[in-house]
Amino acid sequence: MLLDRYILRSLAVNYLIALATMMSLYVVLDLFVNMDEFTEDAAPTGVVIAGILSYYGNNLFLYFAQLSGVITLFACMASIARLRRQNEMVAILSSGVSLYRVAAPVIAFGLLTSTLWFVDTELIIPGVAHKLARRHDDALGRKTHGVWFLQDRDNALLSAQKFDPSTRTMKRMLVIYREEGGSAVRVLQAEEARWKADEGYAASGFWELQRGLVQTRPLDHQPSLGPRRGIHEEPVSRYESNLNPEAIQLRQSSQWVQFLSSTQLDRLVDKGELDAARIAHIKHSRFATPIVNLLLLLLGLPFMLGITSGNILSDGARCLAVCGACFLISFAGQNLSMPSPLAALPSWLPIFLFAPVVVVLLDRIKT
Repeated sequence: MLLDRYILRSLAVNYLIALATMMSLYVVLDLFVNMDEFTEDAAPTGVVIAGILSYYGNNLFLYFAQLSGVITLFACMASIARLRRQNEMVAILSSGVSLYRVAAPVIAFGLLTSTLWFVDTELIIPGVAHKLARRHDDALGRKTHGVWFLQDRDNALLSAQKFDPSTRTMKRMLVIYREEGGSAVRVLQAEEARWKADEGYAASGFWELQRGLVQTRPLDHQPSLGPRRGIHEEPVSRYESNLNPEAIQLRQSSQWVQFLSSTQLDRLVDKGELDAARIAHIKHSRFATPIVNLLLLLLGLPFMLGITSGNILSDGARCLAVCGACFLISFAGQNLSMPSPLAALPSWLPIFLFAPVVVVLLDRIKT
Protein backbone atom coordinates (compact mmCIF):
# COMPACT_ATOMS: atom_id res chain seq x y z
CA MET A 1 0.00 0.00 0.00
CA LEU A 2 1.19 3.51 -0.83
CA LEU A 3 0.65 4.72 2.75
CA ASP A 4 2.74 1.86 4.16
CA ARG A 5 5.64 2.60 1.84
CA TYR A 6 5.47 6.29 2.70
CA ILE A 7 5.53 5.65 6.45
CA LEU A 8 8.22 2.94 6.23
CA ARG A 9 10.47 5.23 4.17
CA SER A 10 10.11 7.94 6.79
CA LEU A 11 10.80 5.39 9.55
CA ALA A 12 13.96 4.14 7.82
CA VAL A 13 15.36 7.67 7.41
CA ASN A 14 14.62 8.64 11.01
CA TYR A 15 15.99 5.32 12.26
CA LEU A 16 19.33 5.89 10.53
CA ILE A 17 19.48 9.42 11.93
CA ALA A 18 18.66 8.23 15.47
CA LEU A 19 21.13 5.35 15.15
CA ALA A 20 23.99 7.60 14.04
CA THR A 21 23.18 10.27 16.64
CA MET A 22 22.85 8.00 19.68
CA MET A 23 25.79 5.76 18.82
CA SER A 24 28.01 8.77 18.14
CA LEU A 25 26.95 10.37 21.41
CA TYR A 26 27.67 7.15 23.30
CA VAL A 27 31.15 6.88 21.75
CA VAL A 28 32.01 10.55 22.33
CA LEU A 29 30.96 10.45 25.99
CA ASP A 30 32.85 7.22 26.64
CA LEU A 31 35.93 8.52 24.84
CA PHE A 32 35.79 11.79 26.80
CA VAL A 33 35.75 9.89 30.11
CA ASN A 34 38.39 7.28 29.18
CA MET A 35 40.75 9.18 26.87
CA ASP A 36 43.50 9.11 29.49
CA GLU A 37 43.46 5.29 29.47
CA PHE A 38 44.07 5.16 25.73
CA THR A 39 47.07 7.48 26.08
CA GLU A 40 48.50 6.44 29.47
CA ASP A 41 51.41 4.45 27.92
CA ALA A 42 52.59 7.45 25.86
CA ALA A 43 52.23 5.41 22.67
CA PRO A 44 52.66 7.04 19.24
CA THR A 45 49.62 8.87 17.88
CA GLY A 46 49.04 6.24 15.20
CA VAL A 47 48.91 3.45 17.79
CA VAL A 48 46.50 5.43 19.97
CA ILE A 49 44.18 6.09 17.01
CA ALA A 50 44.36 2.42 15.99
CA GLY A 51 43.43 1.42 19.54
CA ILE A 52 40.48 3.81 19.64
CA LEU A 53 39.18 2.60 16.27
CA SER A 54 39.59 -1.05 17.26
CA TYR A 55 37.93 -0.60 20.64
CA TYR A 56 34.87 1.32 19.47
CA GLY A 57 34.64 -0.50 16.16
CA ASN A 58 33.89 -3.70 18.08
CA ASN A 59 31.94 -2.12 20.92
CA LEU A 60 29.48 -0.49 18.53
CA PHE A 61 27.72 -3.87 18.33
CA LEU A 62 27.39 -3.91 22.12
CA TYR A 63 26.14 -0.33 22.21
CA PHE A 64 23.52 -1.18 19.60
CA ALA A 65 22.28 -4.09 21.72
CA GLN A 66 21.90 -1.73 24.68
CA LEU A 67 20.20 1.11 22.77
CA SER A 68 18.22 -0.72 20.09
CA GLY A 69 14.82 -0.29 21.74
CA VAL A 70 15.38 3.41 22.46
CA ILE A 71 16.62 4.08 18.91
CA THR A 72 13.52 2.44 17.43
CA LEU A 73 11.25 4.37 19.78
CA PHE A 74 12.76 7.74 18.88
CA ALA A 75 12.67 6.98 15.14
CA CYS A 76 9.01 5.95 15.21
CA MET A 77 7.91 8.84 17.41
CA ALA A 78 9.76 11.33 15.20
CA SER A 79 8.06 9.95 12.09
CA ILE A 80 4.59 10.19 13.62
CA ALA A 81 5.30 13.66 14.99
CA ARG A 82 6.24 14.77 11.47
CA LEU A 83 2.92 13.47 10.14
CA ARG A 84 1.09 15.45 12.83
CA ARG A 85 3.11 18.62 12.38
CA GLN A 86 2.36 18.73 8.67
CA ASN A 87 -1.33 17.88 9.28
CA GLU A 88 -1.00 14.70 7.25
CA MET A 89 -2.90 12.79 9.95
CA VAL A 90 -6.01 14.82 9.08
CA ALA A 91 -5.72 13.83 5.42
CA ILE A 92 -5.20 10.17 6.35
CA LEU A 93 -8.29 10.10 8.60
CA SER A 94 -10.33 11.98 5.99
CA SER A 95 -9.61 9.21 3.48
CA GLY A 96 -11.20 6.67 5.83
CA VAL A 97 -7.98 5.16 7.21
CA SER A 98 -7.98 4.60 10.97
CA LEU A 99 -5.10 5.44 13.27
CA TYR A 100 -4.70 1.74 14.04
CA ARG A 101 -3.97 1.20 10.36
CA VAL A 102 -1.33 3.94 10.56
CA ALA A 103 0.22 2.12 13.52
CA ALA A 104 0.50 -1.18 11.60
CA PRO A 105 3.68 -0.35 9.59
CA VAL A 106 5.20 1.23 12.70
CA ILE A 107 4.73 -1.99 14.66
CA ALA A 108 6.04 -4.03 11.71
CA PHE A 109 9.14 -1.81 11.69
CA GLY A 110 9.56 -2.45 15.41
CA LEU A 111 9.47 -6.20 14.80
CA LEU A 112 12.14 -5.80 12.12
CA THR A 113 14.50 -3.91 14.42
CA SER A 114 13.91 -6.54 17.13
CA THR A 115 15.15 -9.10 14.59
CA LEU A 116 18.26 -6.98 14.05
CA TRP A 117 18.79 -6.95 17.83
CA PHE A 118 18.53 -10.75 17.92
CA VAL A 119 21.06 -11.16 15.09
CA ASP A 120 23.44 -8.73 16.81
CA THR A 121 23.16 -10.44 20.20
CA GLU A 122 23.18 -14.09 19.14
CA LEU A 123 25.46 -14.03 16.09
CA ILE A 124 27.67 -10.92 15.93
CA ILE A 125 28.56 -10.18 19.56
CA PRO A 126 29.64 -13.78 20.40
CA GLY A 127 32.04 -13.62 17.43
CA VAL A 128 33.84 -10.53 18.79
CA ALA A 129 33.31 -11.30 22.48
CA HIS A 130 37.02 -11.64 23.29
CA LYS A 131 37.60 -8.13 21.90
CA LEU A 132 34.71 -6.70 23.92
CA ALA A 133 36.41 -8.03 27.04
CA ARG A 134 39.47 -5.82 26.47
CA ARG A 135 40.01 -2.74 28.62
CA HIS A 136 40.39 0.76 27.24
CA ASP A 137 44.15 0.70 27.96
CA ASP A 138 44.62 -2.54 25.99
CA ALA A 139 42.31 -2.03 23.02
CA LEU A 140 44.70 -3.81 20.63
CA GLY A 141 45.24 -6.78 22.95
CA ARG A 142 49.02 -6.37 23.20
CA LYS A 143 49.53 -6.18 26.96
CA THR A 144 50.55 -9.18 29.03
CA HIS A 145 48.74 -10.07 32.24
CA GLY A 146 48.31 -12.91 34.67
CA VAL A 147 45.72 -15.66 34.37
CA TRP A 148 44.37 -17.06 37.60
CA PHE A 149 42.36 -20.24 38.16
CA LEU A 150 40.18 -20.31 35.08
CA GLN A 151 37.81 -23.28 34.86
CA ASP A 152 38.89 -25.71 32.13
CA ARG A 153 37.99 -29.20 30.93
CA ASP A 154 38.30 -32.25 33.23
CA ASN A 155 37.54 -30.11 36.30
CA ALA A 156 40.91 -28.40 35.96
CA LEU A 157 41.99 -24.90 36.95
CA LEU A 158 44.40 -23.06 34.65
CA SER A 159 46.75 -20.30 35.76
CA ALA A 160 49.73 -18.53 34.22
CA GLN A 161 52.12 -15.93 35.52
CA LYS A 162 52.03 -14.06 32.21
CA PHE A 163 49.69 -14.32 29.22
CA ASP A 164 50.44 -12.50 25.95
CA PRO A 165 47.38 -12.34 23.63
CA SER A 166 49.37 -10.95 20.69
CA THR A 167 51.79 -13.93 20.57
CA ARG A 168 49.21 -16.41 21.98
CA THR A 169 51.65 -17.65 24.61
CA MET A 170 51.69 -18.19 28.37
CA LYS A 171 54.67 -18.13 30.72
CA ARG A 172 54.95 -20.31 33.86
CA MET A 173 51.69 -22.15 33.21
CA LEU A 174 50.11 -24.17 35.98
CA VAL A 175 47.14 -26.55 35.65
CA ILE A 176 45.57 -28.16 38.72
CA TYR A 177 43.42 -31.24 38.11
CA ARG A 178 40.85 -31.92 40.81
CA GLU A 179 38.74 -34.86 41.88
CA GLU A 180 35.01 -34.56 42.51
CA GLY A 181 35.56 -33.44 46.10
CA GLY A 182 37.86 -30.64 44.99
CA SER A 183 41.20 -32.14 46.10
CA ALA A 184 44.15 -31.75 43.74
CA VAL A 185 45.22 -35.11 42.28
CA ARG A 186 47.45 -33.95 39.42
CA VAL A 187 49.46 -30.84 38.59
CA LEU A 188 50.84 -29.79 35.22
CA GLN A 189 53.58 -27.17 35.01
CA ALA A 190 55.34 -25.66 32.00
CA GLU A 191 57.84 -22.89 31.46
CA GLU A 192 56.01 -21.76 28.34
CA ALA A 193 52.85 -22.71 26.43
CA ARG A 194 52.05 -21.66 22.88
CA TRP A 195 48.61 -22.15 21.29
CA LYS A 196 48.51 -24.36 18.20
CA ALA A 197 45.20 -24.10 16.37
CA ASP A 198 43.78 -27.00 14.40
CA GLU A 199 43.92 -26.45 10.67
CA GLY A 200 40.77 -24.78 9.40
CA TYR A 201 39.30 -24.16 12.86
CA ALA A 202 41.09 -21.57 14.99
CA ALA A 203 38.92 -22.11 18.08
CA SER A 204 40.08 -25.73 18.40
CA GLY A 205 43.63 -26.83 19.16
CA PHE A 206 46.07 -27.41 22.01
CA TRP A 207 48.84 -25.72 24.00
CA GLU A 208 52.35 -26.76 22.94
CA LEU A 209 54.50 -26.93 26.07
CA GLN A 210 58.14 -26.24 26.74
CA ARG A 211 59.59 -28.16 29.71
CA GLY A 212 56.16 -29.47 30.61
CA LEU A 213 55.87 -31.78 33.60
CA VAL A 214 52.89 -33.60 35.12
CA GLN A 215 52.97 -34.65 38.78
CA THR A 216 50.36 -37.19 39.83
CA ARG A 217 49.54 -38.04 43.46
CA PRO A 218 47.64 -41.24 44.30
CA LEU A 219 44.30 -40.57 45.97
CA ASP A 220 45.40 -42.37 49.16
CA HIS A 221 48.65 -40.42 49.39
CA GLN A 222 48.87 -38.04 52.36
CA PRO A 223 50.94 -34.86 51.97
CA SER A 224 53.89 -34.58 54.35
CA LEU A 225 56.99 -32.50 54.95
CA GLY A 226 59.29 -35.37 54.04
CA PRO A 227 60.33 -36.73 50.63
CA ARG A 228 57.53 -36.90 48.06
CA ARG A 229 57.12 -40.67 48.00
CA GLY A 230 54.41 -42.03 45.73
CA ILE A 231 54.24 -38.95 43.49
CA HIS A 232 54.72 -39.83 39.83
CA GLU A 233 56.34 -37.33 37.48
CA GLU A 234 56.09 -37.44 33.69
CA PRO A 235 57.22 -34.98 31.00
CA VAL A 236 54.52 -33.76 28.57
CA SER A 237 54.69 -31.72 25.37
CA ARG A 238 51.07 -30.65 24.92
CA TYR A 239 48.00 -29.73 26.92
CA GLU A 240 44.48 -30.29 25.55
CA SER A 241 42.28 -27.39 26.66
CA ASN A 242 38.92 -25.73 26.08
CA LEU A 243 40.59 -22.37 26.75
CA ASN A 244 42.09 -20.92 23.58
CA PRO A 245 43.66 -17.42 23.70
CA GLU A 246 40.35 -15.76 22.79
CA ALA A 247 38.50 -17.66 25.51
CA ILE A 248 41.12 -16.62 28.07
CA GLN A 249 40.75 -12.96 27.11
CA LEU A 250 36.99 -13.31 27.37
CA ARG A 251 37.03 -14.92 30.80
CA GLN A 252 39.18 -12.16 32.20
CA SER A 253 36.15 -9.85 31.92
CA SER A 254 33.59 -9.77 34.72
CA GLN A 255 30.84 -9.50 32.07
CA TRP A 256 32.06 -12.28 29.80
CA VAL A 257 28.94 -14.42 30.24
CA GLN A 258 26.79 -11.59 28.88
CA PHE A 259 28.64 -11.73 25.55
CA LEU A 260 27.89 -15.40 24.83
CA SER A 261 25.10 -16.75 22.66
CA SER A 262 22.28 -18.87 24.10
CA THR A 263 23.81 -22.00 22.58
CA GLN A 264 27.17 -21.29 24.22
CA LEU A 265 25.44 -20.69 27.55
CA ASP A 266 23.68 -24.05 27.31
CA ARG A 267 27.01 -25.79 26.70
CA LEU A 268 28.55 -24.19 29.79
CA VAL A 269 25.59 -25.31 31.91
CA ASP A 270 25.86 -28.87 30.58
CA LYS A 271 29.55 -28.91 31.51
CA GLY A 272 28.76 -27.57 34.99
CA GLU A 273 31.08 -24.57 34.55
CA LEU A 274 28.51 -21.91 35.49
CA ASP A 275 25.71 -21.49 37.99
CA ALA A 276 22.39 -22.57 36.47
CA ALA A 277 20.47 -19.70 38.15
CA ARG A 278 22.80 -17.09 36.64
CA ILE A 279 22.47 -18.60 33.18
CA ALA A 280 18.69 -18.78 33.54
CA HIS A 281 18.59 -15.07 34.39
CA ILE A 282 20.68 -14.17 31.33
CA LYS A 283 18.63 -16.34 28.98
CA HIS A 284 15.33 -14.94 30.26
CA SER A 285 16.74 -11.44 29.71
CA ARG A 286 17.57 -12.40 26.12
CA PHE A 287 14.01 -13.48 25.43
CA ALA A 288 12.40 -10.62 27.37
CA THR A 289 14.47 -7.76 25.90
CA PRO A 290 12.97 -7.77 22.35
CA ILE A 291 9.51 -7.95 23.92
CA VAL A 292 10.35 -4.98 26.15
CA ASN A 293 11.66 -3.08 23.11
CA LEU A 294 8.36 -3.66 21.32
CA LEU A 295 6.52 -2.74 24.51
CA LEU A 296 8.35 0.60 24.58
CA LEU A 297 7.09 1.29 21.06
CA LEU A 298 3.50 0.36 21.96
CA LEU A 299 3.70 2.57 25.05
CA GLY A 300 4.74 5.56 22.97
CA LEU A 301 2.25 5.15 20.12
CA PRO A 302 -0.92 6.19 22.01
CA PHE A 303 0.69 9.47 23.07
CA MET A 304 1.74 10.43 19.55
CA LEU A 305 -1.13 9.09 17.43
CA GLY A 306 -3.42 12.07 17.05
CA ILE A 307 -4.64 14.58 14.51
CA THR A 308 -3.70 17.90 16.09
CA SER A 309 -0.27 19.50 15.76
CA GLY A 310 -0.44 21.95 18.66
CA ASN A 311 0.38 19.64 21.58
CA ILE A 312 3.22 17.53 20.14
CA LEU A 313 5.73 18.66 22.77
CA SER A 314 3.47 17.87 25.72
CA ASP A 315 2.57 14.49 24.21
CA GLY A 316 6.26 13.79 23.63
CA ALA A 317 7.09 14.67 27.23
CA ARG A 318 4.46 12.25 28.56
CA CYS A 319 5.66 9.58 26.14
CA LEU A 320 9.25 10.08 27.37
CA ALA A 321 8.20 9.84 31.04
CA VAL A 322 6.24 6.58 30.67
CA CYS A 323 8.70 4.90 28.30
CA GLY A 324 11.62 6.06 30.44
CA ALA A 325 10.13 4.40 33.50
CA CYS A 326 9.71 1.15 31.56
CA PHE A 327 13.29 1.31 30.26
CA LEU A 328 14.77 1.97 33.71
CA ILE A 329 12.85 -0.94 35.27
CA SER A 330 13.99 -3.18 32.43
CA PHE A 331 17.62 -2.06 32.86
CA ALA A 332 17.46 -2.72 36.60
CA GLY A 333 15.92 -6.15 36.03
CA GLN A 334 18.70 -7.18 33.65
CA ASN A 335 21.31 -6.37 36.28
CA LEU A 336 19.47 -7.88 39.26
CA SER A 337 20.14 -11.54 40.04
CA MET A 338 17.84 -13.62 42.24
CA PRO A 339 17.85 -17.23 43.49
CA SER A 340 16.91 -20.00 41.06
CA PRO A 341 13.13 -20.14 41.67
CA LEU A 342 12.82 -16.40 40.95
CA ALA A 343 15.65 -16.03 38.40
CA ALA A 344 13.22 -15.09 35.61
CA LEU A 345 11.22 -12.49 37.56
CA PRO A 346 13.48 -9.41 37.14
CA SER A 347 13.64 -9.87 33.37
CA TRP A 348 9.88 -10.17 32.89
CA LEU A 349 8.82 -7.63 35.54
CA PRO A 350 8.54 -4.62 33.14
CA ILE A 351 6.31 -6.71 30.86
CA PHE A 352 4.01 -7.66 33.75
CA LEU A 353 3.83 -4.02 34.86
CA PHE A 354 3.42 -2.21 31.54
CA ALA A 355 1.57 -4.68 29.30
CA PRO A 356 -1.77 -3.79 30.98
CA VAL A 357 -0.90 -0.10 30.59
CA VAL A 358 -0.35 -0.65 26.86
CA VAL A 359 -3.75 -2.33 26.49
CA VAL A 360 -5.52 0.57 28.24
CA LEU A 361 -3.67 3.26 26.27
CA LEU A 362 -4.26 1.59 22.89
CA ASP A 363 -7.94 1.19 23.68
CA ARG A 364 -8.24 4.91 24.40
CA ILE A 365 -6.92 6.02 20.99
CA LYS A 366 -9.57 8.12 19.28
CA THR A 367 -9.85 6.94 15.70
